[in-house]
Amino acid sequence: MQHRRHRIRRSHSRPADRRRTGRLRVLAGLAALALTALTTASATLPAPTRGLSAGPIANRDAAGLGPCRLPSAIGVQMSEGLPTPPGYSRSTGEVRALNLMIDFPDAVGEGSALDRLAEFFPQTSDWFSTSSYGRLSYRPHAPVADWLRMPAPFASYGIERGSPYEPGYRRLVEDIVATADRSVDFSAYDLVNILVTPNAGPSALDTVLSVTFSGNHEAPTADGVPLANTSFVYSRQDDGSGSYAETGYRVLPHENGHVFGLPDLYTEEGGGSVGHWDIMSEDWGANNDLLGWHKWKLGWLDGDQISCAAVPGTTEHTLTPLALAGGPKLAVVPLDDTSGYAVEVRTRAGNDEAVCEPGVLVYRIRSDVDTGQGPVKVSDSRRESGGCTRRPNVHAELSDAPYRPGDFFLDEEHGVRISVMEELEGDRAGAYRVRITRS
Repeated sequence: MQHRRHRIRRSHSRPADRRRTGRLRVLAGLAALALTALTTASATLPAPTRGLSAGPIANRDAAGLGPCRLPSAIGVQMSEGLPTPPGYSRSTGEVRALNLMIDFPDAVGEGSALDRLAEFFPQTSDWFSTSSYGRLSYRPHAPVADWLRMPAPFASYGIERGSPYEPGYRRLVEDIVATADRSVDFSAYDLVNILVTPNAGPSALDTVLSVTFSGNHEAPTADGVPLANTSFVYSRQDDGSGSYAETGYRVLPHENGHVFGLPDLYTEEGGGSVGHWDIMSEDWGANNDLLGWHKWKLGWLDGDQISCAAVPGTTEHTLTPLALAGGPKLAVVPLDDTSGYAVEVRTRAGNDEAVCEPGVLVYRIRSDVDTGQGPVKVSDSRRESGGCTRRPNVHAELSDAPYRPGDFFLDEEHGVRISVMEELEGDRAGAYRVRITRS
């Protein structure tokens, strides 16, 4: 399956900031990582155990959750349904990520390849560890410490925004395999990251080329396995605010979200459906996490952390902040076989740096909508308020979307009312009591 990135060009008053503050702090560790991998990856790394699905493997009817497990829709690209179909990378346990830094005769790598690697690690590994409550151990490997020079100029591959896999990317992958195969045992890894020299192609401020091809079993094979889940990262996601050193890496966890089966939540119009509440919507600017639905889909939440309001009547649910490990996290209100509401608590903790209005987030999921076409829509509790943030590249209007005590969400068509009763205190501080009524 192919994933294409589409972005609206962003204008900034400041030039691209290429500072890499803190690079020296991690460079020595990355060099050791790369050199160790260089001597071990091809010979001694055992092949990983590959699961059939990226999502949770618990019994579908565990804890009475059957009606709330919206099934994946046939023919939908990266459906939001559960479980994630086979073919994507595992999203729990130890996941080995192969990182190859490439350049071209007409775009020679600037600086060392390890400098490029240091733009993404260890930040990406730390982001996944925090988001998954430690359930995903993301292990980056760099078996080749230098730039891998492609045999053809960058321009000859015909790579532009939205380029299909055939023929340009297939040719590029074939060239990568041919160039790296002597030093790399591709069968030892769960996913592949191609970190392209930033001077190949346009700035990300002009055109976003970064792309992931996931679940792609027609990809070229190497060492007996298809390169079915491969992310390509170009340029630098520098928003011009001076925060690149802290937040520029986030394009990679976004792209890797696709190799785990998650769809794009932004649309051709931008991030107005979900805003900064999920990294699959906005991966520019300030740090943010994944929605609770995605954490369930990836196997990071257990069945006993989910409640299902599937029958008429009134039920009450106590939900603890999504960023904190343990406790009830998600209430789901199914509407039909392909859609439903999810309810969770978001606070400024963990990966949720950009939260300026904590509270109860309500959003609708549709499993029959393709990636990039709006499969998730966050309900804005304060429409046309202008939001509560002025941080660069954070969707302001939805920044104050969460509901507070005394607020309620109402879907008259489906007879659903979600009321926020109170924010708890004491040993349950930060948790909210929510009442769901179905007529």
